[in-house]
This record gives sequence, C-alpha cells and structure tokens, in this order.
Amino acid sequence: MNENEIRERFYPTRRQSVPGAREFAEWAVSDWGFAHRRDDVLLCVSELATNALLHGVPPGRGFLLRVALCDGAVLRVEVQDSGGGIPRVADGGADMADEGGRGLLLVEALADKWGVGERDPGKSVWCEFVCPGPGAGPGAGPGVSPADNGPE
Repeated sequence: MNENEIRERFYPTRRQSVPGAREFAEWAVSDWGFAHRRDDVLLCVSELATNALLHGVPPGRGFLLRVALCDGAVLRVEVQDSGGGIPRVADGGADMADEGGRGLLLVEALADKWGVGERDPGKSVWCEFVCPGPGAGPGAGPGVSPADNGPE
C-alpha cells in the first residue's frame, strides 16, 4: 500500500454506537466518492459493529472503527475490540435459528475479502471492497486529508 487515508472513531458499549458507526462510515465513503459500494459497506459496518458489541467488548469498554482508503482503490473497514474469541461464519445448516455467525455470512457475501487479525488484547475483524480509482465517475476518488475525522 503506497498511499492510505485513514479515519477512525472509538465507540462505547451503547446501542447507539451501531448507527453512529454507520453514519461515520457513510460520511467517509461518500467523501471519498465510492457511493456505488455504499450499501454493502454500511451493512458490513453494522454487522461488524454489532458483533463487537454483542460478543467482543468486555463491560466498560468499546470498539474502534477504522475506515481506510488504500491506494485509492480499496476501501477497508476494520472493527477492533478487546474481547477474546475468534469470529466464525455460521455453517449455513438447516437450524439457522441459533444466534451467531449469520452476520458474517453477509460480510462474506458482500465484501471482496474479509478476515480476523490478532490484537493485544482482543482482535480486529476487517473487510475490504475493491473500488475504481479517481476519475472512474462523478465524485470518484479520495477527497480530504486523513486528519479530518468527520461528523460528530
């Protein structure tokens, strides 16, 4: 990766954190001109943020959402939490009534790549979306500096 723009925000353990994370990601996606993948990105942000709140954030802690534009062509969404465990995709069997893993099925279907990385403490769950570079259409390409952290 040669040139990256990164925007990140920390969210506390509150139900309002998921819509806040979506709004933050929507701002970054729109500002960078990659609206054609907007719905996919926002659904994945919702799933990863919800998973962090339900399964990865110990009481009194929160999660970090990082959205990065890598080389003007890959949009990376990363949710970091300090909880243990390794997220896994549900096996898709007949009994999908049990909670767990269905959100990652959506992430797997919508994102071009996804994975889990280790942190100390915790983990980072990420997904990537390949996007056309600048000049691919109206508003395409990066737009502001990484120091601009978006709406409050």
